[in-house]
Amino acid sequence: MEITDFVVIPATDKHTNYALQIVDEMEESAKARGTGIARRSPDYVAQKMLEGKAVIALHKDGTWAGFCYIETWSHGDFVANSGLIVNPIYRKAGLAKAIKKRIFELSREKYPKAKIFGLTTGLAVMKINSELGYEPVTYSELTQDENFWKGCQSCVNFDILTMKERKNCMCTAMLWDPEEKAKEIEEKMRLAKEQEEKEKTEQMTKVSRKATLLERIEAKLRGSLKMMLGISALLIKIIQH
Repeated sequence: MEITDFVVIPATDKHTNYALQIVDEMEESAKARGTGIARRSPDYVAQKMLEGKAVIALHKDGTWAGFCYIETWSHGDFVANSGLIVNPIYRKAGLAKAIKKRIFELSREKYPKAKIFGLTTGLAVMKINSELGYEPVTYSELTQDENFWKGCQSCVNFDILTMKERKNCMCTAMLWDPEEKAKEIEEKMRLAKEQEEKEKTEQMTKVSRKATLLERIEAKLRGSLKMMLGISALLIKIIQH
């Protein structure tokens, strides 16, 4: 099974019939991991599709293969890519990475100034997030929107979160900050420009050294030629006498 056997696209009203299957699989997956997630209703998932805030993966035969949706917090200052799920029969095909990449792109398209964050216990998701440019952060750097944290109440680890006053829990917090990324890009461009200028300077220095060497060789040749001409003239005089 190859990733080319699937399409990963923004979900629309044409996909709402998959909502029940998606939420059921989310719940089963959470139970299997023993971590627990906030339970979402089929209506909630369907609404995300209607709002254009979700990505769905489908097998070429039309079977549902995966899903993820966007949530916004703190008046759109923060965005979370939530509910990542892959149909068990299609796991190990690289779908999770493809879905995460597409929902990340969709988030950037819709909310270009928002910080994108996630909370996860899954090593695979952490790896994908890292590849997308997310950085591990403390919980204090995430949204402080109470509605977001209320969503953790159905998690089996909610007592731990409460006991630690929302400073940390079993999940790892990861953040993609557009301002920080812009600074990183500027820094990379600055370093690249410096490197380019350095290489140009080195090249000019090499050319200059070659030119100097050629000039020295030419000067020596001229000196040698002058000497040879002088010797030749002297020999001619000697022969004539």
